[in-house]
Amino acid sequence: MNFAKIERSGALAAMMLAMLCADTAVALSLATPAPAPGAKVRARDLGIPFDGTPGPLNAITDVAGVTVGQTTLNGGDVHTGVTAILPRGAASQKDPVFAGWFSQNGNGEMTGTTWVEESGFLAGPVMITNTHSVGTVRDAVIKWHVARGDMDPEGDAWSLPIVAETWDGWLNDINGFHVTPQNTIDALNNAHGGPVTEGNVGGGTGMICNGYKGGIGTSSRHLSAKEGGYTVGVLVQCNFGVRPNLRIAGIPVGREIPAPEPYVYMPSDLGEHGSIIVVVATDAPLLAHQLKRVARRVTLALGRAGSISGDSSGDIFIAFSTANPGAGVAEKAVAVQMMPNGAMNPIFQATVEATEEAIDNALIAAEDMTGMHGRKVIALPHAALQAVLRKYNRLVQ
Repeated sequence: MNFAKIERSGALAAMMLAMLCADTAVALSLATPAPAPGAKVRARDLGIPFDGTPGPLNAITDVAGVTVGQTTLNGGDVHTGVTAILPRGAASQKDPVFAGWFSQNGNGEMTGTTWVEESGFLAGPVMITNTHSVGTVRDAVIKWHVARGDMDPEGDAWSLPIVAETWDGWLNDINGFHVTPQNTIDALNNAHGGPVTEGNVGGGTGMICNGYKGGIGTSSRHLSAKEGGYTVGVLVQCNFGVRPNLRIAGIPVGREIPAPEPYVYMPSDLGEHGSIIVVVATDAPLLAHQLKRVARRVTLALGRAGSISGDSSGDIFIAFSTANPGAGVAEKAVAVQMMPNGAMNPIFQATVEATEEAIDNALIAAEDMTGMHGRKVIALPHAALQAVLRKYNRLVQ
């Protein structure tokens, strides 16, 4: 460029100055916003673009009636916990919801799903913990129901709780069996609506995702009035993937961000050993077979995030609808509402969008962790992530 000509032209000089000022303003606008006191940074705070309209909380609790409780065990060699999702809050056991589940790759566990498949209903909460605490959590849920009087007066009722897991044994002393029945009961008792804490919390405390610290994440989508005005909410426990495959906003950020030095070897370096549990909630009037269709769409979001659902991955999803209250306890023929199959595309799209964002929220809310045997896993570095997305013009300006 011939700068001498620019200097001789006042108009051109003014234009260059304006462009410089504009670039500076854009750079300032891309800085990470300061979160509210006590709040964690989320994906949108970093300027990551997403499709669709989130609910007010951008969380699974945007679906009316859904509550979430968590117990976190984090200290020494213990980095684990329990997360509880209650479809109808405290009334979840007594008023089952229509539900469907799907296993993309079954190297994992989600108890109680054979009855969900058979009956089409989910009674009680969905629990998420670590692999070796599934039995403890399952039994504790039944004890919690009995203590609350959720069973029938004669005590003849039975319960098949939904308990899912991912493996946190790289950071957590998983064979120490540190999750107790009381930890499970505490998660159930502290379940509430409103904002959901993400990152190193609950069942996600010791999880690793795409080579970075993983954990709990959530998001939601609100459909337009033309699409029915329904809400779809998602909660994930992320423990899947390998660093080179990680994609955010369509960009292969895992290949662009250098590995930390010194780099600590992890099992995921050998291939996709981790897992992900996804819970989808909606207030749309969907029946069990339709909710199974919804659960299947989660796989599309995993593909967007870079997952291949490897042989050792437990990728298991459950979807439920809070519509049609009372249908699960009716003693005679009951009328239910059902969305036409042809009208479900917005629900499918919302599920994919919210799942993708929930995964990103889990990664971005997570924090560095030093676990058992001094193993350290870093969180996804925000500044480096923004730099890569800026390079590809994928930051919201």
